[in-house]
Amino acid sequence: MNEYAPEGPGESIGDGTRAVRAGLPEVVKNEPPLPGPVFAAHFHLPGDVEGPYAYGRDTNPTWTLLERAIGELEAPGQDVHTIVFGSGMAAISAVLLSQARTGDTVVLPDDGYQALPLLREQLEAYGIHVRTAPTGGDAQLDVLDGARMLWIETPSNPGLDVCDVRRLAEAAHAGGTLVAVDNTLATPLGQRPLELGADFSVASGTKGLTGHGDLLLGYVVCRDPQLAARVRGWRKIVGAIPGPMEAWLAHRSLATIQLRAQRQWANALAVAEALGDRREVSGVRYPGLTTDPSHKTAARQMRGFGSVVSFTLPDRAHAQRFMAALHLVEDATSFGGVRSTAERRGRWGGDAVPEGFIRFSAGAEDTEDLVADVLRALDRALDPAGQDC
Repeated sequence: MNEYAPEGPGESIGDGTRAVRAGLPEVVKNEPPLPGPVFAAHFHLPGDVEGPYAYGRDTNPTWTLLERAIGELEAPGQDVHTIVFGSGMAAISAVLLSQARTGDTVVLPDDGYQALPLLREQLEAYGIHVRTAPTGGDAQLDVLDGARMLWIETPSNPGLDVCDVRRLAEAAHAGGTLVAVDNTLATPLGQRPLELGADFSVASGTKGLTGHGDLLLGYVVCRDPQLAARVRGWRKIVGAIPGPMEAWLAHRSLATIQLRAQRQWANALAVAEALGDRREVSGVRYPGLTTDPSHKTAARQMRGFGSVVSFTLPDRAHAQRFMAALHLVEDATSFGGVRSTAERRGRWGGDAVPEGFIRFSAGAEDTEDLVADVLRALDRALDPAGQDC
């Protein structure tokens, strides 16, 4: 661990300070604070094989700094192991497939990221049993018995249900079950799963962690060196590695995560509150709303409620008119970026959502401008004759 520490005994630092300093190497005269990406397939290796860098599929100095930085955000002041991957799904797959064996049982959420059913097919093809239950109401407790691993996604994507991570982790560990939490929606600034009892914190760094929509990345953080070694070994075997440029861009982007997150969270809450006043809008979900069914649980374990809001418009056509009328919001399938995005989620299939369901990701625009754009689009969507779409 090489975490930035302020001078003076007992002093602590804030998230913003930690973010801008996370993972930086020791200061060297005439060298940049954050070295550029190291593009290398092989490294000089005379004599015996020793030292940290030998071959580019195993390790890379640019990964090392990024992994250190992510670990400092996910678990400040703790000795953790971080492994970065080429995508979020690569990270998810690595945890599940490195820890479970034929005959084991894995518990997944049935309302999580839509790629999880594809992963379930692969797990079952390897002879791993899969049970599912919803995120809300801590329903996964009912199917935990004898499981090798519990996979939690909270808040869930796209429905934004929240479960009690501490409660689930305690129950799982009592039965010898490992716990992994997908922390993509919350980011390390919004939630720290390891502090809540999870064995693994896993996320897609493509989203809010890096926030600019210009790279694919995933990561795994855990405390146990043996568990980490299995995940790292899986990365090496399947080659699910990030490029050095992506890793460097991710580290560069981490410096602004607090600035981005604070505006995005404020914008998400403002949009959610504005939606609550619209008669044509139903099912507004955002954990930061005091009226949200998950708010009490979220408030106990989250430090921020994320950038994503979900809601439902009357039907598919209405939702499409709304999307077409937006000016400041991009019609895109990702979330967590500085530019607001939204989509009619049902167009993909795979999610149990109504045809008019919208997943909205608040960006870093001025709050007043963003809310006005959403309300204007809602007004235009009420009048089909006035739409040119």
